[in-house]
Amino acid sequence: MKQYLDLLKHILDNGVKKEDRTGVGTISTFGHQMRFDLAKGFPLLTTKKVYHRMILHELLWFLSGDTNIRYLAQNKVPIWDDWPFAKYLESNNLEEKFPRYSDEWKEKKKEFIESIKNDEEFSKKYGDLGPVYGKQWTAWQDYNGQTINQIQNAVDMIKNNPKSRRIIVSGWNVADIIDLIKDKNGAPPPCHTLFHFYVSNNKLSCQLYQRSADVFLGVPFNIASYSILTMMMAQVTGLELGEFIHTFGDVHIYLNHLDQVNEQLSRETRPLPNLKINHDVKDIFGFKFEDFELVDYDPHPPIKAPVAV
Repeated sequence: MKQYLDLLKHILDNGVKKEDRTGVGTISTFGHQMRFDLAKGFPLLTTKKVYHRMILHELLWFLSGDTNIRYLAQNKVPIWDDWPFAKYLESNNLEEKFPRYSDEWKEKKKEFIESIKNDEEFSKKYGDLGPVYGKQWTAWQDYNGQTINQIQNAVDMIKNNPKSRRIIVSGWNVADIIDLIKDKNGAPPPCHTLFHFYVSNNKLSCQLYQRSADVFLGVPFNIASYSILTMMMAQVTGLELGEFIHTFGDVHIYLNHLDQVNEQLSRETRPLPNLKINHDVKDIFGFKFEDFELVDYDPHPPIKAPVAV
């Protein structure tokens, strides 16, 4: 994972300070690419512990087509919590009473997540994120009101027309994005804009274009998640593993992550782990959490940092 550490250094050395919608501010550069040979190990960051359990649950949640955080909350995955909580506070005129990141805010958020987990009606009212990844991947809305399962289409094309240059899944549904942008407390438009599969020499590769990337918190998750997805797609289409290629637009480090970044850069990389997948699963929508086993993962301790919302 030296490539990842090199990206952090590149941003620190060459980035410019920019204001952003969160109000936190970033150091940012534009345009970057990393390549990971998936046959050489599972690219899970070792200079800090990355919780693969959360990555797996989030990916399976995407593939299920779900856009409500209840499944995530029930499996202790807090990645998406802040956005529906912000909407809940806004809709109940509680923003001033619970200032963001205050102790009162943190306690209220815990109460909110417990209600999402245990109260189905509450979760239906307050837990939905809108038209985020799960919807776009599996139920893209066309102009005739019909839905398109882009993931299934990709599987079918890899199996039946592997030479195609059109094996693409897009998260950037312009009609839906307009609504997301208008909502100040809503989840952001998809950062993972599109991903493209490529077959050569019986190997499957995947390239992700990510328009916006929180390099300290988000990118280690993104690398692992799309590597797993590529491994799953290769298994169900009968192909060997090629590369995961990660291409970026705006790559940035938040100004409140600088101490954490410097701590991470002081650490030495360790050997990559391996991810074992249940070979009996042949349906991309048939995988369960129990079908995955991470082995030989020996990371440095975790480094905590706040999410910029």
